[in-house]
Amino acid sequence: MTLTETENTTLVAPAVHRNVWRSSLTRYGIVWAAAALFVILCLTTPGFFGVPNLRNLLDQQAAVLIVAAPLTLTLIAGQFDVSLSAVYITAPLVGLQVEAATHSIALALAAGVLAGLVCGAFNAFLVVTCRINSFISTLASSYVVAGIGYVVSDRAILTPSDENFRDLAATRILGLTSSTWMAVIVVAVFWIALSSTRYGRYVYATGANGDAARLSGIRTGWIVASTFLLTASAAAFAGLLNASKSMSAQASDDFSFVFGALAAVVVGGTSIAGGAGTVWRTVAGALFIAMMNNGFNLNQVDPIFQRIILGLVILAAVGFDAFSRARRRS
Repeated sequence: MTLTETENTTLVAPAVHRNVWRSSLTRYGIVWAAAALFVILCLTTPGFFGVPNLRNLLDQQAAVLIVAAPLTLTLIAGQFDVSLSAVYITAPLVGLQVEAATHSIALALAAGVLAGLVCGAFNAFLVVTCRINSFISTLASSYVVAGIGYVVSDRAILTPSDENFRDLAATRILGLTSSTWMAVIVVAVFWIALSSTRYGRYVYATGANGDAARLSGIRTGWIVASTFLLTASAAAFAGLLNASKSMSAQASDDFSFVFGALAAVVVGGTSIAGGAGTVWRTVAGALFIAMMNNGFNLNQVDPIFQRIILGLVILAAVGFDAFSRARRRS
């Protein structure tokens, strides 16, 4: 028996609607989750919707956003970089030593970012040329870079000699700090680069199927190397902004910063398998985590439970990614 055109349309339409709904949930789920959390906190948490609190929230996330935006490209290209905390800590130490010697804020910034570029080039060499797994190589390099930080600072707390160094991150423009505006600019640049340029298409192709991309003429090694260079230089710049806020920098073995940036990227829906993700979803993921932590603090939730909940959120995001990839293969 043959279905009539009307009957066939009746059967197909629900399936199409289901696919559209599923696609919308996958693409915009983090936006809806962040919006829902924002509304809930506005209604239930005194002080959350206050202008000072929201400004402070954005300012606190500036460094994370500056690093998470290019880190999105690294993950889409199928790689990891867990050395970013070490770069974030060590680069401002280099910059402040240069500032102490030259009394030039511009040279301090240039030296710090250059230190980040050198770290990124070292990671790119290990991954692209030596073909060492990116997670292992950047984990190893993080210890090297952190050790260099102790050598550069001689285990001392470094402070800038010029009080104007504070203006780098703390200048108010239209009510927001300069660090917040810099984060907006960095996010916009990488958002456009990934979504609207040939380079962005090459990043997606490299992460989705490196062999096929190489056969089609894409220089995948250079694409991967560029993501390490961009991410490390962004981490260095973010570290300089953090030093500007506190007017100090100190060598440390605290690698928590990179996990905050990775959490934003993963919760935002970027696939850890490579080939899928967007910068705008990373921004939504960062803001979701920031609002969640801010809500916890305002409601005086025990930090131990905060860690447990954040871990579960990250697991849920990774699990959803794995489930989505399994459905696409089936």
